[in-house]
Amino acid sequence: MKKLILFVFALALTVSVNAQIETPQPSPFSTVEQKVGLTDVTLEYSRPNMRGRVIFGDLVPYGKVWRAGANRNTVITFSDDVTIDGTTLKAGSYAIYIIPSEKSWEVIFYTDTNNWGNPQEWDDSKVAVKATAQVYELPVDIETYTITFDDLTNNSANLGIMWEKAYVAVKFEVPTQTKVAASIEKAMSGPSANDYYSAAVYKLSEKEDLEQAMEWIDKAVEMSKDEPRFWYFRQQSLIHAANGDKKGAIAAAKKSLEAAKKAGNDDYVKMNEDSLKEWGAK
Repeated sequence: MKKLILFVFALALTVSVNAQIETPQPSPFSTVEQKVGLTDVTLEYSRPNMRGRVIFGDLVPYGKVWRAGANRNTVITFSDDVTIDGTTLKAGSYAIYIIPSEKSWEVIFYTDTNNWGNPQEWDDSKVAVKATAQVYELPVDIETYTITFDDLTNNSANLGIMWEKAYVAVKFEVPTQTKVAASIEKAMSGPSANDYYSAAVYKLSEKEDLEQAMEWIDKAVEMSKDEPRFWYFRQQSLIHAANGDKKGAIAAAKKSLEAAKKAGNDDYVKMNEDSLKEWGAK
C-alpha cells in the first residue's frame, strides 16, 4: 500500500512539473492595433507557417470556409461604424472567415467570435458583411501567415491578408469626416453646461479662483435652465456662499431644494435644508 501511495505521489509530482514547462506555440498569437483616421481598429489572430506545405488549394481547400488563421477565431474590432463594399459594419468585434478560390476570396465578417475555428453550424444570419477581394500573386513566398493594415488614409485603409504567394486586400472606410465635423461644431459652439459645471466644482474643491468658479457655475445654470438640475443649483449655492454672497447662496439652495423634492432625492433635500438653516434663511 505504501508503494502505491508513493507511486501516485511521484506521478502527480511529474504531471505538476510538466505542466509548468513552456514551449513556443506552433502558430504564435499576435495583436495588431491601428488608428485609421479617428477610428481604433484592433486585430487578434494566430499565425501559422507554411513549413514546406502547399497552402491554398491543399491545406486550405478552395471553395470551403477557412477560419483565416489558426487556433481560436481571428477577431477584428472597430471602435466606430465602418463601410465595406457599400455596406455599414457596426462598431464592435467580428470573426473573420475566408472562402478562397484561385482568383478571388470571399472575406466574411461574422458576428459570433466565440468559436474555436469554424462554427459547428454556420449561421447566415450572423454574416454582417461579405466582401469579394481579388488575389494578387506575390513574387516570393510569405512563410508566416500575415494580416496587415495597408494604404492608410484619413478616411480608409485596406485589410491586407497574405500567405504563400497570395495577397488580398479588403478596403474599409471610416467616418473621419463626420467625427471631425462634429468635433469642430462642438469646439466652435463653446463649452457645454457640463464643462462649466465641472470646472466650477473643481475650482471650489481646490478653493482656488472662486470668483471665476462663480461665473462658470452661473453660466452652467443659465445654459440648463430648460432642464433644472438640483445638483447644479446645489453647487451654485456653495460657490456663492464661498464668495460671501449669502443672498445668492440662499436663492440657489431654495431652487435646489425644490428640484430635489420633485426628483425624490432625500440626500439633496437634507443638504439644502441644513445649508439654508446655517445661512439663516427664512
